Amino acid sequence: MTAVSPLPLDRPLGTDRSDAPLDARSLHLRRLIVRALEGGGRGHIGSSMSPVEIIRVLYDDVMRYRADEPRWIGRDRFILSKGHGCLALYAVLADKGFFPEAALDEFCRLESFLGGHPEYGKVPGVEASTGALGHGLSIGVGMALAARMQGRDSRIFVAMGDGEINEGSVWEAALCAGKHRLGALTALVDYNKLQSAGPVASIQPLEPLAAKWEAFGFQAVEVDGHDVAELRRVLAGAALDPTRPTAVICHTIKGRGIDFAEGRAEWHHKAKLSPADLAGLHRALA
Repeated sequence: MTAVSPLPLDRPLGTDRSDAPLDARSLHLRRLIVRALEGGGRGHIGSSMSPVEIIRVLYDDVMRYRADEPRWIGRDRFILSKGHGCLALYAVLADKGFFPEAALDEFCRLESFLGGHPEYGKVPGVEASTGALGHGLSIGVGMALAARMQGRDSRIFVAMGDGEINEGSVWEAALCAGKHRLGALTALVDYNKLQSAGPVASIQPLEPLAAKWEAFGFQAVEVDGHDVAELRRVLAGAALDPTRPTAVICHTIKGRGIDFAEGRAEWHHKAKLSPADLAGLHRALA
């Protein structure tokens, strides 16, 4: 990777502005998620709404890829380790032309290639099969090492849930990444403060989270995970250290954009969505 200097900032990163109105693009992507939820009649709502801006910025502004050539060797890689949030990834991949948006209407149906967790080799643009939590960062470490060995400048991004990083395998991978000084690797934590069973702070507190990543050899940066401009300048590399891996702690809101679901663990997943539920989702994004 080409060395870059940290970008002077006019305010501290991570300033909480997550209550700012969503722009037209963020609303459009959330409507695609609701389209898939309606097609499948089920899905992870809260878990898919919180990482939308993270994934959007990667595909809109940061990563190199070819939608018509998903296995192009020179591409950057994105792994959604929190695979249950796959609807956010599916919405962006469909929007970018990896597959037709109409495929979202068949989400989770028997004949569909879009399952409740992303599958490598089945969904165009998906780099790893995830859903069994805690494996994505290890896969990302392998990809970053392979890029170095092959002389490629590909960047590797791995998005994890805050509950997911309770897994010990995440920290084993972090140790390895720190040892090998994998500057091409960026770990992203979707820090929405809620797991499926309740608040992260009650189940397994994570703080001081930035200090933990720093102790494992990462540079740690905290951002507002819904602030598109802030995500752009950080993920593009201006504030990152190319000589060691980076952890970007993205402070998000579970269910962001759906007023009645925001910050509520019961909207982590719904096995069945009623007509009233779906009407509410559409109304929230109108």
